[in-house]
Amino acid sequence: MIQKFFNLTISTNGQKLYDFTEKTYDWIKNNNFKNGILNISIQHTSASLIVQENADPDVQTDLINYFDKLVPMNNKLYIHTAEGKDDMPAHIKSSLTNNQISLSIKNGDLILGTWQGIYLFEHRLEPHTRVLVHHFLGD
Repeated sequence: MIQKFFNLTISTNGQKLYDFTEKTYDWIKNNNFKNGILNISIQHTSASLIVQENADPDVQTDLINYFDKLVPMNNKLYIHTAEGKDDMPAHIKSSLTNNQISLSIKNGDLILGTWQGIYLFEHRLEPHTRVLVHHFLGD
């Protein structure tokens, strides 16, 4: 049984989904992981993690539009507005999605569906640097 950690830094440039599936696959392959659990967590409260379709970019556009309608960027609706109109909406969107994801690794391969990818879901409008902690436990 082994345990390994890896910090993946992603620079974002506004509100969208950032696919980091290949970087995660590369880390798995470079470490020759065989079977186990991979937990990925984000160390931020205004961005989140999701597993989502990776084939049609319209899905990503629709997700962003849906969340913007669900949680509007209108400072009149919130008390916490210290960092602009996207401040509290980003925190709410983050609380509605995931701050961590656990995935299985079997025979050296990450278990994802055919059309699934792993995404950082940036909820802020301005550029940010996000840290994703990968924690593998297995063999």
